[in-house]
Amino acid sequence: MRDYVFKLPGQKRVHFKLIDATEEKDNIKQEQGKERRFRLCDSEPIRIEGDNLYIQFTYLPDNTKQADLNKNTLECLIGEYKKPKGLVDFYNLFELMPTAKNPNRTLLEKHLNNYTARFNFDFFIHKDLGGFLRRELDFYVKNEVLFIDDLDEQDERQVIQSLGKVKVLKRIAQKIITFLAQIEDFQKKLWLKKKFVVECGYCMTLDRVPEELYDEIAKNDAQREEWVRLFAIDDIKKDLTTPGYTKPLTVKFLKANPYLVVDTKYFKEEFKEKLLASFNNIDKTCDGAIINSENFQALNLLLEKYHEKVTCVYIDPPYNTNASSIIYKNDYKDSSWIALINNRLMLVKNQLLCDGIICVAIDDEEFVGTLFILTSIFEKKVGIATVRSNPAGRKTKGKFAPAHEYAIFFGKSEIAIPKSLDITEKRLDRYPKEDEKGRFAWANFIRSGNNDLREDRPKLYYPIFVNSQDKIRIPKMMWDENARSYVLQELPKTDEMVVYPIIKQGNASIEKNWQRGHERMTNELDEYRIRRNADGEISIDFKTRMDEDSLPTTWWDKKEYASANYGAAELKNLFNEKHFDFPKAMTLVKDCLVAAGVRGHSVLTLDYFAGSGTTAHAVINLNREDGGKRKYILVEMGQYFDTVLKPRIQKVVYSKDWKDGKPVSREGISNMFKYMRLESYEDTLDNLIIKRDKRRQKALTASKTAQEEYMLGYWLDIETRESDSLLNIDKFEDLFNYTLQIRHDNELKTTKVDLVETFNYLIGLYVEQTEVIRGFKVIRGRLRTGEKTLVIWRNTKEKSNKELDTFFLIQGYNTQDFEFDKIFVNGDNNLENLKVAEDKWKVSLIEEEFKKRMFDVKDV
Repeated sequence: MRDYVFKLPGQKRVHFKLIDATEEKDNIKQEQGKERRFRLCDSEPIRIEGDNLYIQFTYLPDNTKQADLNKNTLECLIGEYKKPKGLVDFYNLFELMPTAKNPNRTLLEKHLNNYTARFNFDFFIHKDLGGFLRRELDFYVKNEVLFIDDLDEQDERQVIQSLGKVKVLKRIAQKIITFLAQIEDFQKKLWLKKKFVVECGYCMTLDRVPEELYDEIAKNDAQREEWVRLFAIDDIKKDLTTPGYTKPLTVKFLKANPYLVVDTKYFKEEFKEKLLASFNNIDKTCDGAIINSENFQALNLLLEKYHEKVTCVYIDPPYNTNASSIIYKNDYKDSSWIALINNRLMLVKNQLLCDGIICVAIDDEEFVGTLFILTSIFEKKVGIATVRSNPAGRKTKGKFAPAHEYAIFFGKSEIAIPKSLDITEKRLDRYPKEDEKGRFAWANFIRSGNNDLREDRPKLYYPIFVNSQDKIRIPKMMWDENARSYVLQELPKTDEMVVYPIIKQGNASIEKNWQRGHERMTNELDEYRIRRNADGEISIDFKTRMDEDSLPTTWWDKKEYASANYGAAELKNLFNEKHFDFPKAMTLVKDCLVAAGVRGHSVLTLDYFAGSGTTAHAVINLNREDGGKRKYILVEMGQYFDTVLKPRIQKVVYSKDWKDGKPVSREGISNMFKYMRLESYEDTLDNLIIKRDKRRQKALTASKTAQEEYMLGYWLDIETRESDSLLNIDKFEDLFNYTLQIRHDNELKTTKVDLVETFNYLIGLYVEQTEVIRGFKVIRGRLRTGEKTLVIWRNTKEKSNKELDTFFLIQGYNTQDFEFDKIFVNGDNNLENLKVAEDKWKVSLIEEEFKKRMFDVKDV
């Protein structure tokens, strides 16, 4: 459900809601080239709850103009307002907010039009608008002003007139282009800049938490309430073997339930600091990370830390079908989707290991485009599996009902090799026998199919001696190249028959081949058996063995792959209600991950279209099966990050099986994961401050030329420098209170930025230890390159350089020794420095490195 909220004077709020109904979405005719439209819901379109007015819309499949729908909606609401018990408490909605074209526009009409417009437009940022427009201008001048192709037919007077036009045109156009390019380049800068971490917390099972913190946890009522809500721990008292649930909880109860998941958001910052300080290697201990962010922004922030560290990438992007279409104008629908996928794949390629594999789940709607993009970016096409994912077929209008989708596997390089899957029951049925070497099936030793005739492979046509006791003997023989046949060097014994690979078809005898050569057969005679029919004719069988390490086939048809059945049922068992449309079946995702290389115990999987969190569920289950240490990174921007994805991980960690929203076995697994929320592009825009310096303005006023050059090319960059979203260095003095206005539920709220966590990702730091010592925030770890790194944060208003020097002395930190390869400190300081390479120093200012890394962006 999409939501938009605006406040009226006082405490009253108006909520526009868009109902995301599947049955409505299936009927949207995007292919007709019409914009997406909305109308009031047929049932309960308007309701009031306290100080909140809810206006609910749904998708509209017909061709009515959106402006007409908005007009009808306003008339309906005005009618409600005039009723005795209507919207009289929301009279502010009907105050005039006139425009030049619409003098009678109301506040309600303004917000309604803004709301519906949000779903009808695509927004693109051009990578090089200036260059594009200049090339277009040159083309226009040559072909529409100078008529360059007809230049030899023009007289001198025409040419001189055209040149005059060109000079005027270019003089004006160049200024317009410079101005437009400034705006577009500024937007590109805002989009590509690394985004701040605005929330960071940890979830971990109690077995990872020091016991000295148990008493504080037991007294935390908010944490207890979450455990009741997620894990139904109040039902534990029914189990007589477990210490009973009490309110408040007891330390004894916590010790008896080691897989309850502690969430640091319910505790003060001091608790979180003590908890993290208890770990010797935080990043190594952490099993996963989930990030609430637009995925391009998250991947951009992760680039430095996870460069060539990811083993497997699995994504299940929106398929762009009528049933789950992206909200784009139809004219640009396919190109928008391709741009969405391509830009992110370019970032992900840098994060994959050399032998890493990416798997993309897709259906026919965007299969061709996806295959083209993957082929252009990745070196090796590993394979394409057709997955029988919906045996009943997906609903369509006037088309075949799709019962399949695809899992496309590509490798970063030629050394990327897929891994074998678990053996299925169907495959076991094909090998019903078993001996000390494994499973096998008997098959006729005479070859059939391609190259099965003697002339095709004559060296596979040779005699086999079989005695009366059905024992096999391979005679000595020599190959005659001229005759293209074997010459026997010994004769059969009196009780031996000579058997050749000959079959009869009617009255004809056809010479064929054996399955294997005589040398191999000689060394493995126990792999063969003799059969005789009623006439005494001999047939030879051999054991075909199951290859347990065989690579996956291109046809995947497990019944557990059906997302509509198994994916939905898995979420229903976890939550006992429907929170998410079309969740992926866990078995399908698990097999995709295994085929892509997560069979190893210490690998990293990335999914940046995380949805309901099936990928993390699959990784956790794989670890549960074999005690592996696989890790996961999930990125999701949807609102269900908090309502589905995060609680799903908490639930599957606590118990491996669920029914009707309650744990069945309470058989948990030790786990710790980090969750983060990033500043969005819209947040960056919301925090822009344009501030003009009076002295600069006075200087510009004195020179029209300087003023024009400034306005055309520089003013945006210069006058937004004090914006918090563009890194206001002055605020680093009080770095633990650096804030941004972040949109929560469509309302801007003052939110603290986690500068420490943001910086860790900017420099690619693998954090080993973090603690607060004497008011200094100390981070120790290693960069991706292996360099031992120390990061010191302080409030420079409270901690002077002298106190910093004393702190270094007490802690035994020395900028001149080799304990650390890199040291970062915020604020100007008096620390001795050491030059470690050309233009590189051991001690660096955090502020300088922060700004450099945040805006060190490359076009994608």
